[in-house]
Amino acid sequence: MLKSRRQRLRRFFDESDLDLLLIEHQINLRYLSGFSGSEGSLLLSPEGGWFVCDSRYTVQADKEVSGVQVVEQSQRQEGIAELIRQAGVRRIGFEATHTTVSAHQGMMVRLPEITFVPLGQELDAIRSCKDAQELQLLADVAALASSALETVLPLVRPGMVEADLALELEFAMRRNGSEGAGFDIIVASGVRGAMPHGRASNKRIESGDLVTIDFGAVQQGYHSDETVTVAVGGASQRQQEIYQVVLDAHDRAIAAVRPSITCRELDAVARDHIREQGFGEYFGHGLGHGVGLAVHEKPVVSPRSDAVVEEGMVFTIEPGIYIPGFGGVRIEDTVAVTADGCRLLTTAPKQLQIL
Repeated sequence: MLKSRRQRLRRFFDESDLDLLLIEHQINLRYLSGFSGSEGSLLLSPEGGWFVCDSRYTVQADKEVSGVQVVEQSQRQEGIAELIRQAGVRRIGFEATHTTVSAHQGMMVRLPEITFVPLGQELDAIRSCKDAQELQLLADVAALASSALETVLPLVRPGMVEADLALELEFAMRRNGSEGAGFDIIVASGVRGAMPHGRASNKRIESGDLVTIDFGAVQQGYHSDETVTVAVGGASQRQQEIYQVVLDAHDRAIAAVRPSITCRELDAVARDHIREQGFGEYFGHGLGHGVGLAVHEKPVVSPRSDAVVEEGMVFTIEPGIYIPGFGGVRIEDTVAVTADGCRLLTTAPKQLQIL
């Protein structure tokens, strides 16, 4: 599995005439080496390479890393530089999107004769299409999160504090096997629902509020992402109408998912519907994003995305309407692209629930 993932890097070696590729971003490191620790470096050639870490991680690396040689170095950057000198190479690719200026300058000072070739977000895009093992892990973590929400929703009532609801949900996900919350849980009730990223606050939920709950679990490094909006104590006619507009946009977009459609076209399916219903100015973010070892990764589903949907991609569909002074509605599922459409990984009901 790791070997096949590393083979996806071949085109970078060929297109940029690279001798070696330096990987240090924690997520790419895990994807390409299997290492789940927080610090290390992967120096790859087309045939193999080295994993460099200090003594804190050697035992873990020996257990998790395969296909490359584990090298212990107390001064990691100097150790990498020495391996490069010994290899006698001239061109090295690096993760320009994730490398700090100081780290890059440190390598250039140590290796003035080497040409460092910056590789951008196209390097992260190798994770866009998931293999069978990843798809199963993503399905499992999505199921445990959706199940946790179902156990918590009966607790929601007028007077409950948003932060307490978030805490109950995190506990439920942990009891189901999550390593923790995949990100800061969003609970935005009443007028706070107009904030797409309104993290749980000390506000008390009131009767008549719409409550948006955006949550995710993480297991073996893989994330889930799902959003429901519920009504507490009843829903006004206007709240129900807005909810239905968002739900229709959500359903239309999911029905449109298939290989070969562009992410821009997919975004337009939902966005055009919301605009036609008179709420276009209140949907400002993109329709979705990839989910995997990071909760936000490639592809980006937005009006500005040139990406083409492919079988094996996993991303969210999350249209919303956010009206200042009124509140908001967002409905989100995570889908896995199949040969002729998609399947839902998240499973919480998306019809309006009145609690």
